[in-house]
Amino acid sequence: MSEGVKAITDAEFASEVLQAPGPVLVYFWAPWCGPCRLMSPVINSAADTYSQRLKVVKMEVDPNPVTVKQYQVEGVPALRLIQGEKILVSTEGAISKQKLLELLDPYLNGH
Repeated sequence: MSEGVKAITDAEFASEVLQAPGPVLVYFWAPWCGPCRLMSPVINSAADTYSQRLKVVKMEVDPNPVTVKQYQVEGVPALRLIQGEKILVSTEGAISKQKLLELLDPYLNGH
């Protein structure tokens, strides 16, 4: 059963993402971002699809400038697949569910 998508802050980033035992998909978004509304169901679907192998978190960009700067988020929606300190996948802009699954599959099904 999926835990769903957890909202996190700068203060929680290290414990929720960097210290997680497996890969974490970080979804950077903003309430004023139209394309982000399109991405939310895609992100939720990925959380359900990969619930056993992937943790999915979301971070609102405006109240969390430290992580946004550290991970060079230029625009929203943005995605970073992170394992430990390493960025495995980095995208900006809205993408389809199919495209997201294609990006994640090599890291989640190859193990």
